[in-house]
Amino acid sequence: MKKYSLIKTGTVILTGLLTVSCGQGNKKKQDEQKTATVQEQKQETETKFLNPPLVEDIYTADPSAHVFDDKIYIYPSHDVDAGTEEDDFGGHFDMRDYHVFSMDSMGGEVTDHGVALSVEDVPWAEKQMWAPDAAYKDGRYYLYFPAKDKEGIFRIGVAVSDSPEGPFKAEKDPIKGSLSIDPAVFKNDDGKYYMYLGGIWGGQLQNWRTGKYNNTAKTPYDNEPADDEPAISPRVARLSDDMLQFDEELKKIKIVDGEGNPIPAGDHKRRFFEAAWMHKYNGKYYFSYSTGDTHFIAYAIGDSPYGPFVYQGNILNPVQGWTNHHSIVEVDGEWYLFYHDTQLSGQTHLRNIKVTKLEHREDGTIAPISTIKE
Repeated sequence: MKKYSLIKTGTVILTGLLTVSCGQGNKKKQDEQKTATVQEQKQETETKFLNPPLVEDIYTADPSAHVFDDKIYIYPSHDVDAGTEEDDFGGHFDMRDYHVFSMDSMGGEVTDHGVALSVEDVPWAEKQMWAPDAAYKDGRYYLYFPAKDKEGIFRIGVAVSDSPEGPFKAEKDPIKGSLSIDPAVFKNDDGKYYMYLGGIWGGQLQNWRTGKYNNTAKTPYDNEPADDEPAISPRVARLSDDMLQFDEELKKIKIVDGEGNPIPAGDHKRRFFEAAWMHKYNGKYYFSYSTGDTHFIAYAIGDSPYGPFVYQGNILNPVQGWTNHHSIVEVDGEWYLFYHDTQLSGQTHLRNIKVTKLEHREDGTIAPISTIKE
């Protein structure tokens, strides 16, 4: 009996060892399968997108890129999950500061220079520091940015630094006569600087149609023109010599079709929504912008920084995420498009900046870019 018990006990032990061994083997196999699945998903994600994120430790969007001091500087907005409730006017885009990034060359390491300006440092601003831009003149660097003032109206502010990475010191008041969002500053060949701006819906440009601010809109569509009327126009103004004010009143920009007719408000695939940018190529002015709810970056060409601009087509097809916002810059004789998507988070308000090459064709048109692979 004892012997039997020993044999039985041994059998139990052996069975237990086999069970543990098999259990460990199954767990190992499951872990290997999980690892393989994660790797496959990561590889699938990486191969789905044309370009990798430039920054991964914080969320960034709306990249404005420039070459200063032979380095590439990027001035994006800084997305955060502020817990603000989502609404049709973009309240969940509740950004509160700006970081500046730089690269010594395209494809090089990206340096985060830290917080360059915070909403707490801007006397007139309350919240929502959206897409900025920057400019350089006479040894000083200027950061232009939108934010809502104490009355909830978007204005454009300016902050100044002796360094392209900041920190920047904000002027005590916004630019006089400024409104809406998405400032983009362009230096013309004659040394004059122009600011382009505007955005409908959450950008409030539709609220200025009469020349005075109308905040009675309950939905983004309430102050828009009828579908067959000309679309709401972005604005432009030449900057003063000190770069701190407008040197003239804001003017409306005409975007027209090939026959000279204004793009109508109901043409959502071509009409202006937000994200103005200007670059010059072979003597022509290229005004590019986001079509917003149709998610294209479109462009139009003109002979003057004031326009009119003739619609040409799309530069960038829709990216992952609801918004689309870009900048275009020449680096060492090559042209690049900076943009954002939501590869890292999959959430509309938590984006990441990227860059890809841009091609001007021989006839002056731009080859459209798709950043999500089929």
